[in-house]
Amino acid sequence: MGKGEGRNQSLIMEFILLGFGNVSELQPLLFLVFLVIYVVTVAGNILIVALIVTDQHLHISMYFFLGNLSFLEICYSSTLLPRLLASLLTGDRTISIKGCILQTYFFGILTATESLLLAAMSYDRYLAICNPLRYAALMNGRICYQLMAGSWISSFLGCTTINIFLLKSKFCDSKEIEHFFCDFSPMTQLSCGDIQTLQLVTFTIAAIEARVPFLLTLTACICIITTILRIPSITGRQKAFSTCSSHLIVVIVYYGTLITVYVVPTADNQKVLHKLFSVFYTVLTPMIIPVIYSLRNKEINEALRKTVLKLVAFRNRHGSLKDKF
Repeated sequence: MGKGEGRNQSLIMEFILLGFGNVSELQPLLFLVFLVIYVVTVAGNILIVALIVTDQHLHISMYFFLGNLSFLEICYSSTLLPRLLASLLTGDRTISIKGCILQTYFFGILTATESLLLAAMSYDRYLAICNPLRYAALMNGRICYQLMAGSWISSFLGCTTINIFLLKSKFCDSKEIEHFFCDFSPMTQLSCGDIQTLQLVTFTIAAIEARVPFLLTLTACICIITTILRIPSITGRQKAFSTCSSHLIVVIVYYGTLITVYVVPTADNQKVLHKLFSVFYTVLTPMIIPVIYSLRNKEINEALRKTVLKLVAFRNRHGSLKDKF
């Protein structure tokens, strides 16, 4: 039996994102929680970008990639959360098919780019720990820009290819998507046409832009940890680990939640749990990344301290001038 057989074949023009249920009493609380998360995420990542741009000591490859990652997290949250906040505030959960495909498109680009950027950051840390004598030659400014540009361009091309096929899909029968945003899999489940070509293209591109970066990142992290454990002195091991501990934590958090959401099979009666893990992956991870780097990175902490001291000194000087006049 074909996919569309036995289903209502009337085409639909919009979806309904079921989100977090119909309990009206919870909507104001959820709106407040997600609003705070969004503000903290954007503010925290803007702070990281600003520190990296303004502090000359942070103009090295490690922080170049971190600045791009923070910029990506701002875009990531802005792709999902404003639409969710509007839905919680107004109660309107409908979204047009084109709007849903557009959200899926940007979400896919940002997710693929993040995987590639983490792979580039892992390569940077691998060279710094495992091949320090050649680090400056192998990770110069030109290579950093090439890795960054390659991550964005390849993600854009891959997701554009997928969306060309997705835009040709027809949707019928049910309008309801059991999610709080337009994810690829829940949306294609509502397609009433043949999506075998779309699934094949998606699987191929995902294998290149998701699985390959994951394997590269995993390999680099294993090499880093192995090299650190071989350092004879405890002080040397601690110093080496301190240079990459933030990155290792971010990789574990990112891929841990990603694998839980997209790899671990989920039964129908566990959809709520699946949705909660999706919240952690799409909403909380962008917020905690600047927290992880600021708490465990001495250079970021020092740059932040200097910035605060400069602001205090400027404010005091400005206040003194006002008192004189």
